[in-house]
Amino acid sequence: MFIGFDYGTSNCSVAIMKDGNPTLLPLEGDRFYIPSTLCAPTRESVSEHLFRHCNISPSDEIGKQILRRSLAYNQDEGIDLAPEDIVFGQAALELYLRDPRDVYYVKSPKSFLGASGLHEVQVSFFEDLVCAMMANIKNKAEENTQEIITDTVIGRPINFHGRGGELANKQAESILIKAAKRAGFKNIDFQFEPVAAGLEYEATLNKDQIILVVDIGGGTTDCSLIQMGPSYRNASDRSDSLLAHSGQRVGGNDLDIFIALKQLMHLFGMESQSLSGIKMPLLQFWNPIAINNVEAQKDFYSRQNLTALTRLKQEAKEPEKIARLLEIYNETLGYSIVRKAEEAKIALSDEANYLARIALINETLEIDIQREQIVEAIESPKSKMIELVKEAVTQGGVKPDAIFVTGGSARSPILHEAIQQQLPNIPIVKGDDFGSVTAGLARWAEICFK
Repeated sequence: MFIGFDYGTSNCSVAIMKDGNPTLLPLEGDRFYIPSTLCAPTRESVSEHLFRHCNISPSDEIGKQILRRSLAYNQDEGIDLAPEDIVFGQAALELYLRDPRDVYYVKSPKSFLGASGLHEVQVSFFEDLVCAMMANIKNKAEENTQEIITDTVIGRPINFHGRGGELANKQAESILIKAAKRAGFKNIDFQFEPVAAGLEYEATLNKDQIILVVDIGGGTTDCSLIQMGPSYRNASDRSDSLLAHSGQRVGGNDLDIFIALKQLMHLFGMESQSLSGIKMPLLQFWNPIAINNVEAQKDFYSRQNLTALTRLKQEAKEPEKIARLLEIYNETLGYSIVRKAEEAKIALSDEANYLARIALINETLEIDIQREQIVEAIESPKSKMIELVKEAVTQGGVKPDAIFVTGGSARSPILHEAIQQQLPNIPIVKGDDFGSVTAGLARWAEICFK
């Protein structure tokens, strides 16, 4: 049996083909979309969980070394790992929010797969994370279908990482393939996410058209200019109909991070001054919320940085604000801050203002955010997204008949307005914001594995 598998930055989903149409499968209760999150007692618990409770062995010698260290660490710490100690999706987020300090929490490991400069141990650990998430999803899908799933088409962005080029793409694909095989998939193929979304839209067309697919996901924005319609449908080779591609690692997560930076981090001392009149260093406010940057997170939560933050508080004109920044460090609150920004972004899609509340140990911070402030905050990532739209059309050398917009961040009216300004008088068609890619992957899987 085959599935289309959208292993997304924000959410994961899978679909099968049933009576000629894609059907999404519930993965968390009755929900079709499971957040791309994992929570465990310790970082080391992931490898042990795969080996002890899933009967999944490491894929190479580096993985075996990680497993041995993990087993030894958890034994020394007196951690007796039970199967239910590793949780995924919304349950993982809720567990993290209850006590951020005492758990290991990771969101969106897909964001890191193409990162430059990863050591072998880091690559192997990301493979474990992805494998654990994939194995959980595969098990849920098999419970639902009552069949063994052996084949899958996995969606991938045009580029996993903006700076790594094709080497980054190969690194990310390698991690996904190894993780998927360890999770139990036998035959694995890939399809570009915007192409997959386009295949789902193509099923609705009764005449050939040139469509610009704009897929604004959590981690990347990808654009494909595609010839599609009845003449192309069900073809096993679509290379001639793909006129142009563009993609970069800028997506919904970046919008959230920039909103957090511009609208929330001044509550923690950003742009405040030391007693000598020097502004506080910007990196101390960027790094904790740069949740899609391995090095930024590592630098902020390092032991050396605790010393630096303590010194900043001693030298600050407003030490109470830097004390809040220290609380972010001590309670690992970076993800929580970005989540508050995401909530504001979603609310301000429909409302003119939003009251954000951030609960700390001894106080609750409140700030009223206006929609105009969100527009200003996301200007930098928004501009990069629109450049990708422009690049795809320029590469293809032809204007599209319609623009098909999909992805979790495609709901933003701010982004719709920006796309319309770039390509005026071309109709924008909305897809299923979360499900179009998954459905298209299932359609492509049917072509690959029939």
